Amino acid sequence: MIKAVIVEDEVNGIENLKNMLKEHCPNVEVIGEAKNNKEAIQLFKDPKIKPDLAFLDINLPDGLVFQMLKEINGAKDFDIIFVTAFDQYAVEAFKYSALAYILKPIDADELKQNVSKIQPGNANKIQERMDIFEQRYFPGNHPNAFEKMSISALDGIYFISIKDIVRCEAEDNYTHIHLRTGDKITASKTIKSYEELLTSANFYRVHKSHLINLNYMRKFVKGDGGYLIMDDGKKIEVSRRRRPAFMLKINELQKGI
Repeated sequence: MIKAVIVEDEVNGIENLKNMLKEHCPNVEVIGEAKNNKEAIQLFKDPKIKPDLAFLDINLPDGLVFQMLKEINGAKDFDIIFVTAFDQYAVEAFKYSALAYILKPIDADELKQNVSKIQPGNANKIQERMDIFEQRYFPGNHPNAFEKMSISALDGIYFISIKDIVRCEAEDNYTHIHLRTGDKITASKTIKSYEELLTSANFYRVHKSHLINLNYMRKFVKGDGGYLIMDDGKKIEVSRRRRPAFMLKINELQKGI
């Protein structure tokens, strides 16, 4: 069984989540509830309450839930699923940090999918992921914001500098992330997910199977079969459909030099 607590300020929200867990996730036992940060701090510091998982709303009556998480830092050995209303900045930060989240109103399939990833006794480097989340969600407080991201891979969670990513290569529903060190990480997300995250960091999708870091382009070879040569020596095809837009992007970069 997965022992869980719920931190949510709306009584109806707590009851709805409990009912959905009972129906769709019978392996989850709710052992505690809190309606604000103050109650949550008392709950988590109770030695009798030892959850494997916490469902947390972000906006609580007495402030953001991150205040509570800082307060109980020493006791935070559980995994987290955020349950919140839509917030584009939070969603982007969740994706960068590989933190689990569910948007309200709660979808049953989304709930089951997130709960299925929880492994009791393994907090999955939650503090490192929270650090990256806060760098993205509160960039003004972090001089190195946007530099790092979390990658959920087949063999664990990696924390890497975005500038070290040379290219991303798709294989079915997985993505091989190639680093400047020559290492490769196989992530359990589609390349489209990384395209959405990294386009603003100077990455460009040149082919359905390839997303490149424009900083690592060495040469573009023109002709009918136009292709790129990357700094790691890899030849990357630029698809015919994407080539006109890619050439416009190259021209923009040249003007900026």
